[in-house]
Amino acid sequence: MKYGAELFGTFVLVFAGLTTAVIAGGQVGNVGVALAFGLSLMAMAFTVGPISGCHINPAVTLGMLLSKRIQAGQALGYMICQVIGAIIAAGLVLFIASGGPGGYNGALAGLTSACNGFGPHPPGPNFYNLASCFAAEALLTMLLVITVLGATDDRAPAGFAGIPIGFILSVIILAGIPITNGSFNPARSIGPAVFARGWALDQLWLFIVAPLLGGALAAGVFYAIRGAGVKITAKQAEQVLPSHQKERRQQA
Repeated sequence: MKYGAELFGTFVLVFAGLTTAVIAGGQVGNVGVALAFGLSLMAMAFTVGPISGCHINPAVTLGMLLSKRIQAGQALGYMICQVIGAIIAAGLVLFIASGGPGGYNGALAGLTSACNGFGPHPPGPNFYNLASCFAAEALLTMLLVITVLGATDDRAPAGFAGIPIGFILSVIILAGIPITNGSFNPARSIGPAVFARGWALDQLWLFIVAPLLGGALAAGVFYAIRGAGVKITAKQAEQVLPSHQKERRQQA
């Protein structure tokens, strides 16, 4: 069940974000794309969070693993399901977009423009070099993962984790779109790259390695600043308070 939740949650995140970028990007701009990703994550945090913890990002899963909130076998299963969900989402975006004026070729070009890259590739034309893109992906992912770790900590208000997590994703995507097209999630990068191929696959390594490094850095930084306390899982943090659960059962 939890693996299906991760697959579905990642599918929703990538499908909503890429559809906005590929089809509606010209109308809503970078702000709209950032909100599409952030609000989708927020919605999924409240929807699948009580089931799986709503990682829907291998970098988040790695951060949880290093923070000892999830076992290695489960973490690997989460990552596999996240990648599958992202690939399905990207394929459906390509299918839908191919029904537009440009047909399949136009849709593929649009999907390619939503891929993550460095150097002369998207977002261009004022491109950033490999080192700058690597640093941006790692450090901005660190902000996302450390927000997840903090918002799902036992000291944080229970049941509200999705709100700051959704907002921080929108913020880092706004910051990252001009640099790399804003990945911060290996699954999100793998999905469209599978169909775009070419340079998108050649450069994919950066958008796997840098976000995972960011997730690892977040776990280390959060461990250093957190201090002692009771550790809980992300799934527990996403659940509503026991009093609210009892109230809902009585109303059912």
